[in-house]
Amino acid sequence: MGFYQNTRKPVGFGGTIMVRLMNVCHSPIATWGFSKLSMRDNLNILDIGCGGGKNIATWLRKSKNSHITGLDYSEVSVDESSKKNKWAIKRNRCEILRGNVAEMPFSDNTFDCVSAFETIYFWPGLEECFTEVNRVLKHGGIFMVCNGSDGENKSDEKWVNIIEGMSVYNEDQLHSALEKAGFYKIKCYINTEKHWLCIFAKKK
Repeated sequence: MGFYQNTRKPVGFGGTIMVRLMNVCHSPIATWGFSKLSMRDNLNILDIGCGGGKNIATWLRKSKNSHITGLDYSEVSVDESSKKNKWAIKRNRCEILRGNVAEMPFSDNTFDCVSAFETIYFWPGLEECFTEVNRVLKHGGIFMVCNGSDGENKSDEKWVNIIEGMSVYNEDQLHSALEKAGFYKIKCYINTEKHWLCIFAKKK
């Protein structure tokens, strides 16, 4: 497997290097996305595709009395996220689980907020996965998607060709898939200079 395939599912030593790089390289995009969120406390939060665990650490810092669950289908990502947030795991403020977004191991109406940073590119069937996110959210809960590509940058096409199973979506495609999955009050922010996209949707 080529090194860049580790962006989809990190494995082995190359995967460990990749998730550590992601913690650094994706940080500006995540910081921008978090700046659009009206932060609350005492929440039950799920971060899907948690990678190296940097965004879980940010959630823990910004929402100090909340519980954060990280989910990833890569064993490497689960290990790295657990190391990054071991202090919070020891204090029962955090848990990291291995699982697939298409069939998550959570009951209906569990989370107040679900986040997905730089990960929906690899989800198997966007509308179906969004429907699964909707299922685990509480009524009125928020789904936050943050992407480093808004689907309008021609230069991103090279990554779609390099990385197997990758798809890049624009605002209209995401809005449509979210509506079909049962979300409403959909708000999208785009950094037109950098082609970043952050979208929020509420469960009815």
